[in-house]
Amino acid sequence: MKHLTNLKLKVWRQDGPDTVGKFETHVVESVSDEASFLEMLDQLNEKLIGENKDAIVFDHDCREGICGTCSLMINGRAHGPQRATTTCQLHMRTFSSGDEIVIEPWRAAAFPIIKDLMVDRASFDRIIESGGFITSPTGGAPDANLIPVPKPVSDAAMDSAACIGCGACVAACPNGAANLFTGAKIAHLSVLPQGQAERFKRAEAMVNSMDDQFGSCTNHGECSAACPKEISLDVIALMNSDFRKSKSKNRKQLSRG
Repeated sequence: MKHLTNLKLKVWRQDGPDTVGKFETHVVESVSDEASFLEMLDQLNEKLIGENKDAIVFDHDCREGICGTCSLMINGRAHGPQRATTTCQLHMRTFSSGDEIVIEPWRAAAFPIIKDLMVDRASFDRIIESGGFITSPTGGAPDANLIPVPKPVSDAAMDSAACIGCGACVAACPNGAANLFTGAKIAHLSVLPQGQAERFKRAEAMVNSMDDQFGSCTNHGECSAACPKEISLDVIALMNSDFRKSKSKNRKQLSRG
């Protein structure tokens, strides 16, 4: 085990969404290279609390790359320099002694800052609430193989379901678009038989909710590059296809009603 020394951290501090923020500089004199990035921040906070100063607020939960809450921009990159890695999975061995590390919250209008490095991602919840569900009949659980699903289809659904809703795609996008997140949430339901009942209603409602809150996609591809779960841009194409079809299919259903 090695130790990194004299790390210079430039950390964004802000009391709330309506206050002016600024960078504060802190020095971490020594930290194990086996520590995660969040453990390094914990160590810094212990030092600040010992000096009767306010700890740096940041969001975290599972620390296993599952929950998606560890939302940090590190040296200008969502979740830091390693691909397919969340902040909590990023280890200090990625850096070197004497490095300067700039730590910021997600920068997106749809994610207002709560405090310091923590942002409010309730806008994602509103997209899910608008249509991210399937019809589920009551009664006992069906047998596992009752509905045959081809392997490529189940694989595609699982690939999309890997999205953890961290918001890195929005933070990395120059336009602050949420198309990768929304596309993943639509695709993982819509390719399965169980998701067909609300397929086009889902696409129209979720895309409309997304458009009300986020910027427009112009195919930069930064979203997929920053995604810690490497969600493919294919989900955006599928979302756009379903949304276009929904305009005719949903209108036909309304006219029949």
